[in-house]
Amino acid sequence: MSKFNRDILFLIFEVLRNDSKSLFSCLMVNRFWCETVIPILWRNPWCYDINYKNKDYLFIIIISYLYNDINEFLTRQEIQLPLLVSSQSLMFDYLSFCRSINIQTISTIISIGSPLDYIQFNLQQEFYSLFIKKCPEFKYLDMRSIKPQIFHFPEAKACLESLCELKCDTFIDSSYFYGLARLCQYIQRLVIFNRNTNVNHGIAKLIEVQRNLKYFEWIDGLYRNLYNPYREILLAIEKKADIINHIKLKFMYDDITLRQVIPKLHKLKTLIVTCFGDFNKDQLNYHDLVVIKIAHITLYDVSTIIESSGGHIKEVSLNFFPKMLNTDDFDKESLLFIRKIYKKCPSIEYLSLIFSPSKKNFAEFEKLLKICQNLKSLLLHVYDPYEEENNEKMLEYGEEILKILIKSNPINLREIRFFDHFKFSLEALEKFLGSWRGHTLSILTTDSIYERKYYKKLINKYKNNCVIKDFKCESPMNVEDMDFKI
Repeated sequence: MSKFNRDILFLIFEVLRNDSKSLFSCLMVNRFWCETVIPILWRNPWCYDINYKNKDYLFIIIISYLYNDINEFLTRQEIQLPLLVSSQSLMFDYLSFCRSINIQTISTIISIGSPLDYIQFNLQQEFYSLFIKKCPEFKYLDMRSIKPQIFHFPEAKACLESLCELKCDTFIDSSYFYGLARLCQYIQRLVIFNRNTNVNHGIAKLIEVQRNLKYFEWIDGLYRNLYNPYREILLAIEKKADIINHIKLKFMYDDITLRQVIPKLHKLKTLIVTCFGDFNKDQLNYHDLVVIKIAHITLYDVSTIIESSGGHIKEVSLNFFPKMLNTDDFDKESLLFIRKIYKKCPSIEYLSLIFSPSKKNFAEFEKLLKICQNLKSLLLHVYDPYEEENNEKMLEYGEEILKILIKSNPINLREIRFFDHFKFSLEALEKFLGSWRGHTLSILTTDSIYERKYYKKLINKYKNNCVIKDFKCESPMNVEDMDFKI
């Protein structure tokens, strides 16, 4: 492999760009590999799952660029730099590869130099001035907890006008966003963490000036806002209806403006909403929809959205909440939901499926498994409000589910999640695992019975036979959350 040409090596390392351990190992092979890896590692050196507080070498690298300029200042402050630091000590021009700034991570690295606020403030000014001078352009900016207004530096315009991704929070003063709005008008991905009790008008202005906004995400913190924090932001998003493709809204409470705006975003490919509310269902037409992840929605409503889709849906993830379940028409609605899935989503890969344990529903579930052969992850919830405390009935339903899975043999299925009152006898579970012919399975359940000795013995047997990869009991919240990884 050491004889691969640089282009092939670069493509291999690009696949590993988020795997810092593998990339660091590749650095040690030889100089040729090192020269190929360094530009990838330093494109976004703040994104790795490491403790930056302990990375003295990052502080040394950055301070080396500033050695001549601030050495006298640091000496006056009685800050002793490592002997390794000098203007001639760097093997590569690392910052020339950098395309990102992460305020929190850089602040952590700066704190290595000194615990004093005054020193850290001065180092921040020097660091950001250096980054803007050395980095030809920025693609990613995480400005949570920002203090210096980096867009005031003379070279900021040239660096920031190509910004593609921005992460920020509402606690930042609006003036920061007004400054960014003047420079950055081609942001494609915007992620906002709501930490304030007031409306941030600067964020709304930043959204308004964008010409290529594809992805918008809002994540509420623990604050209950005294004022409506969503209205102005959502109205700004509404003006981007012709370009925005992905919406992810983690709202703490329902908002009437959301009901007005969501139906107008007709080009959505991803619709992820925690507070969906009541809509005019005739307006929910998303022909390009690929991902649906919605809480607080009835099966009938989600079936309506699926019906109007263009057949591209890969994921349907739902939260099983009382409004979905407590309905006189649940049996009919669950039957309709299953049918809409296999008719309109034949290529679906991730599915939350809740249905009534009627013969028709079981038959339609089997049909779904035979048609939707691309299924990779399946969350199952059989709901019978009259029998949920009846162990015999729940064992009967569980056995029927396992029989259908054996008979249908969905060959691409890698993960099954059993929600709430699912129960399997030891004999039924062993028959299922002994008959499984698909991929090695990961199984999640909410029932702790499978942690008992006789179940553990059976599970370990099929782990050793490579039928099971994992078999875990988790909280209902984790089992229901398709983003929770085993």
